[in-house]
Amino acid sequence: MTVRPFRADHVGSLLRPKRLKEARFKFNNNELSLDELTRIEDEEIERIIEKQIEIGLHSITDGEFRRSWWHFDFLENINGVEGYTPDHGLEFEGVETRAHNVRIVDKVSFNPNHPHFEHFKFLYKKVAGRATAKVSIPSPNQLFHPNILNKTIYPNIEDFANDIAKVYHETLQAFYDLGARYIQLDDVYWAGLTDGTQKVRGRQRSEDEKLKARDLAYKVINKAIEGLPNDLILTTHICRGNYKSTWAISGGYEAIAPYLFKENLNGFFLEYDDERSGDFEPLRFFNDNAYAVLGLITSKTGELENKETIKKRIKEAEQYVNIDHICISPQCGFASTEEGNALTEQEQWNKLAYVVELANELFGTAE
Repeated sequence: MTVRPFRADHVGSLLRPKRLKEARFKFNNNELSLDELTRIEDEEIERIIEKQIEIGLHSITDGEFRRSWWHFDFLENINGVEGYTPDHGLEFEGVETRAHNVRIVDKVSFNPNHPHFEHFKFLYKKVAGRATAKVSIPSPNQLFHPNILNKTIYPNIEDFANDIAKVYHETLQAFYDLGARYIQLDDVYWAGLTDGTQKVRGRQRSEDEKLKARDLAYKVINKAIEGLPNDLILTTHICRGNYKSTWAISGGYEAIAPYLFKENLNGFFLEYDDERSGDFEPLRFFNDNAYAVLGLITSKTGELENKETIKKRIKEAEQYVNIDHICISPQCGFASTEEGNALTEQEQWNKLAYVVELANELFGTAE
């Protein structure tokens, strides 16, 4: 395989089984020990590893089964970042999330004891070379959302950008040293810099603020990944929000494409499952060396998409990206938070198997 995402790929998070949800609830209420919770997590992760391999996926994740949130669990274990409970959750279409967020409380620095390293070691061992163990973590840009930065600690945002880029560079290298060869940076921040609408309070920006933010987001990613080993697959997923099958952001890629697609990444997971994503024309800015992972399959419902419609949309995308640089995946994960989306576990597996089937028909391979 070249250094690229797989032709049939997926974002990473999977629906938490009832057994795991019950165990975490008991643990949070001091009715279950950490060792007992970990044992249940281990067993459920082993089960979904085998299921992913069985249906023909080549990138294998732990489903984010040890996390409550796709991003906060990682971010609050960076030195200098603290998790806390604000007055409100995040606003989505028709629903508000649980109240949780992170904030900067000190100069940020690399945490060599970050728990996600141990999580990856377990995944890597259990995959055992049968496929590629994939790491999915939040993008460094997630720390540039409003109300996270402490301007007393970082009066100059460029200093913060340099420090967080260094943290991520060291973190990505540490994952590599543990055997990781495929890392995905999940990023809602980029979606918030489009010209679309925002449900989340406090994230509206003027055009000038958006221009500066786009430039900074591009620079932070490239600085974070600069000099990493050449055989490390680095991708990003641009997310418009995913909570209980709802969404937070709408808007096409046109405004961010000239910045986003300059990032020196191997692949871009792009949401294209409904009209909120816009058309394929922004892909004209695509880097010839990168791969477009088109999220044409929704993770928000269990119904399978029409195959001929998917094939037609691939043809439309080919106007801007060579077919050899197109992959396919669900538009997002199935459980960005432990609550999960409104579909069954079997429907989830049906969706992922369908992605593999489509890739084999469209590209002649799922790998």
